[in-house]
Amino acid sequence: MGCSSAFYLPPSPSPITPHHRGRLPLINRRSLLFLSSTLPLSTSLSSSAATPPAPDTTITDRVFLDFSFCPSYFSSRTLGESDLSLCSESEPVGRVVLGLYGNIVPITVANFKSMCNGSSGSTYKGTLVQKIFPGQFFTAGRQGRRDKGEVKPPSPSALIRNTETVDSKAFLLEHSRPGVLSLCLSENDDDDNLKLSPNYHNVEFLITTGPGPCPQLDNRNIVFGSVLEGLDVVTAIASIPTYKPGERIRQYNDFAEFLGDGRAKTARAIWNRPLKTLYISDCGEIRVAKPTLSPTLP
Repeated sequence: MGCSSAFYLPPSPSPITPHHRGRLPLINRRSLLFLSSTLPLSTSLSSSAATPPAPDTTITDRVFLDFSFCPSYFSSRTLGESDLSLCSESEPVGRVVLGLYGNIVPITVANFKSMCNGSSGSTYKGTLVQKIFPGQFFTAGRQGRRDKGEVKPPSPSALIRNTETVDSKAFLLEHSRPGVLSLCLSENDDDDNLKLSPNYHNVEFLITTGPGPCPQLDNRNIVFGSVLEGLDVVTAIASIPTYKPGERIRQYNDFAEFLGDGRAKTARAIWNRPLKTLYISDCGEIRVAKPTLSPTLP
C-alpha cells in the first residue's frame, strides 16, 4: 500500500465497527495545521487578559522640601519654641522637588500635601530629619514634641483617615531606585503611645537615596511619589555622618530586647541619627499651570 498525504478518517454515516471501537479519530494534515495556528492565538489572548494593568504613576501634584543645617541647635536651644525654622545660622543644603502620584494613592498624597502647605494645622517646616541609613534611605516627619524638632500632631479633622494603609493596591509600587518617596509604615519611628490615639495620623515619610534599590521596603511601605529635581541634594544628605553603635552595644541591645526590656527600643532611637542638625527649613506646594505629567518615570 502506498503512502497517502492524509490519514484515513471513516465517513460519518458509517457505523463504528468493533475494529474501530476504542480508537481515537484520525485527523488529516489540514486539520493539524488549523489547530496549530489557532492555539497560540488563544493562549496569548488569555495570558494578556490575565495581566493586571500597571499602576498609574501620573504626577498630579508637586511639592518642595528645603533642607538646611542648624549648627547652634544642640549647643543652645534658644530658637523661640525650639522651632528650627527660626535658626539664624542656617546653612542651606538644597531643595528637593517631589512629584506625587495622586491617582493611585489619593489619600496619602492629599495628607502629605496638607503637611507641606500647612493646611493641616501642622507642618514639616522646622522639623528634623530623624534618621539616615547610608546607601538606603532617610526618614523625616516623626510626630511628637515640637521642642525636640518633631512634627506637632496635626489637627484631627484636617487630615483624612488613611484607609490606604490596609489596601493591597497601595503597595504595588517598589522602592526600585534612588529618589522614591514613601509613607513610613514598617519603618515608622513614632512613639507607641502616640499611635494609640484615635486621632493619630501617620505622616512620617522616607526617601530612598540609592545607589541601588531597597527591596526590604517593598510591600511594607506605600510609595506615593518620586524626586523630580534635587537628586543631588538627596545624595548629599546620604553622605552625612550618623551615629553608629559599636558591635558590643548592638549585642547587648539585642539581648535586652530578647528579654523584653523596653529600654532597648529607647536606646535604638538614636541609632543612625545624623551627627549634624539636619532639618526641613521650608516646604510647600508648587502650583503650575499644568501639574499633570505623563507617567514616564521608571
